[in-house]
Amino acid sequence: MARRPLPRILSTGSAQIARSRELARTAADSATDVLHPLITITRGLRRLASAGRRKWAETPKDRRGPLLFLAASVILVVALVPYGPLLAVIALMAAAAWQGRDRTPPDPEGPDESQTQRLQSLYEALVPYFSTAEDPAPLYVHGGEWDKAFPAYEFDDSGRITHLVIRYPAYFPDGEAEPRARIEQLLTAKSGRGREYLFAWDEEGNELTVRVLAPLPTDIAAQHFVTAPGETVLGFTDPSRVQRTLPLTYGEEQRDVPPVVWRTGVRSTEPHLLVVGQPGTGTSTLLRSLALQALRHGDILIVEGGGTGEYACLTGRDGVLGVEAGLAGALASLEWAAHETERRLIAANHARQAGRTPPDDTRRPLWILLDRPSAFTHLAQTDGRQDPQSLLQVPLRHGRAASVTVVVAEQFDCLDVLSDAVLQHTRARVVLGPASAGRVASVLGAPPHTTPVDQVPPGRGYARLGSGPVHRLQVPATPDPYDDATSDTDRQAVLDLLPPRTTEADAETASLPVPMEAAVAE
Repeated sequence: MARRPLPRILSTGSAQIARSRELARTAADSATDVLHPLITITRGLRRLASAGRRKWAETPKDRRGPLLFLAASVILVVALVPYGPLLAVIALMAAAAWQGRDRTPPDPEGPDESQTQRLQSLYEALVPYFSTAEDPAPLYVHGGEWDKAFPAYEFDDSGRITHLVIRYPAYFPDGEAEPRARIEQLLTAKSGRGREYLFAWDEEGNELTVRVLAPLPTDIAAQHFVTAPGETVLGFTDPSRVQRTLPLTYGEEQRDVPPVVWRTGVRSTEPHLLVVGQPGTGTSTLLRSLALQALRHGDILIVEGGGTGEYACLTGRDGVLGVEAGLAGALASLEWAAHETERRLIAANHARQAGRTPPDDTRRPLWILLDRPSAFTHLAQTDGRQDPQSLLQVPLRHGRAASVTVVVAEQFDCLDVLSDAVLQHTRARVVLGPASAGRVASVLGAPPHTTPVDQVPPGRGYARLGSGPVHRLQVPATPDPYDDATSDTDRQAVLDLLPPRTTEADAETASLPVPMEAAVAE
């Protein structure tokens, strides 16, 4: 199915608004510079007038008559003196300019004592890494001058560094991962823990830019995202990492937020997804968000190994083929999914050979969502039955051609239980929750571009689509609406996205389509 482009107002409207705001800001700054003398004189006249009114109000009534006579005499003398009015106007303008000057005390140049001490301490900590005995003119020496090594710096209100540019010698091996990791770890410890830092290495200019990243928004609730068919929003990231924004609603407000968009379907290069995290980090929340988005254009099949009832709200809904929480139901559902994938491939192949368009039922997206399949693996080994993961080989290998998408969510301590087919074909990866840089790199295949922190909100992590860059990720809040701990606002947001209930829970298994053998026999 050809993907329809987004309307121009949605795809380019934010960029046009941003450019318009920038032009308006530039014009306002230019006008302020040109009209600055006039603005200063006007402000001075207003201050002189206010001072005159206060002086008149403070003058006793019995002395106001002589004061008026004195003012009239001065005006008369000025009017009779040659060039008197001109000199009076010049004197008035000079007084107004003096009174209208900007009296805001200038910002102190350079850092204060505490900031200087922090920069000097950071400079001394970098000396062992950025200096050698063979350097004839070392940039880093004990007791040296830090201002030559740190050309730019910024601090927050608490006195901690928020932006820092570091110069380092050319012989430092900035192209190797281990030396860079040591420097980043040192800067994180010395600049303040508990924050995420972005390190930008300029290998050509021998400069390292350290910047503190603002926390990602956590108040984004589940809603209809403006995306094309085949596009799914995993979450939201930093504005500098993507070139697209989505309009989102926050009650009565609306703002644009940069998303992490995952493309599925026939033309996708990463058709399947693996989500890894610890309990309570938002893996089930992400799967619920994906399920609500998938139901807009396709069907879903959910297999839950945790047995916590996280997906009970989807039971019997239109487009939900089944929500299985037992081993027998999981085996039956995944076996049907494998046969359905084969049936779609055969039907599409016959249609192409005959020069016809593939049937609509082979092009409708089918999503298979598995939450903790390792739990079924242990049960299958205990009962001597088939591992449900073995039934995923056909959907994983041929799912892209059959419009079948597989999403697997698993915990860190059970990654070794996942089958080779799951690890090989799920090239789109998401890691949620607190994790070290090495642990994130082992799942995503590349280290994160920021320093992970120990305390993160639920749904916070990293995402990488295939061989692309690593993105910071915040999953939209999609809680279980049947959970008592869910707020009324988030619960209503999820309930508004659920399709109508058309099938009773007891009749779900019977409502599955017939297997492939029966369809071929017909």
